[in-house]
Amino acid sequence: MESRAKSMGHAIHPILIVFPLGLLATSVIFDILYLITDRTGFQVSAAYTIAAGVIGGLVAAVFGLIDWSAIPAGTRAKRVGAVHGLGNVVVLVLFAVSWLLRRGADNWDPNAGALICSFAGIVLAGFTGWLGGELVERLGMSVTDGAGLNAPSSLSRRARARGA
Repeated sequence: MESRAKSMGHAIHPILIVFPLGLLATSVIFDILYLITDRTGFQVSAAYTIAAGVIGGLVAAVFGLIDWSAIPAGTRAKRVGAVHGLGNVVVLVLFAVSWLLRRGADNWDPNAGALICSFAGIVLAGFTGWLGGELVERLGMSVTDGAGLNAPSSLSRRARARGA
């Protein structure tokens, strides 16, 4: 089933998710580095990457919702997509709470609650990311019917003639 929200022949949602996922994972790495080294700067970097990751996640979610709404009801893809989307809402909430808990501290210093939210959020993001992979790799979501090892470019006239 093809994506409803496309740009230049490709689904927008899978393009956008790499940014928030990378930013949120990087924030956890900064937190770990801060805990190991106690060097000022890592916790500030974590706070900024969390903010950018949450904003990027909200943008990606809009396009994911557009695609999910087009999936036929009663299908496994609809159920997996719902768990994927709702799980990612929880991920964004966990990171947003982590950011809010840091906001009032000196130098964005994370307390235990902020760290727990971030670490739980990245673990859940791993699971919801796997579900997203299941949607694309196993269930063929966002994959055009004309896909294949020798399919023409999504920008070619041949692809447009097929409706891709």
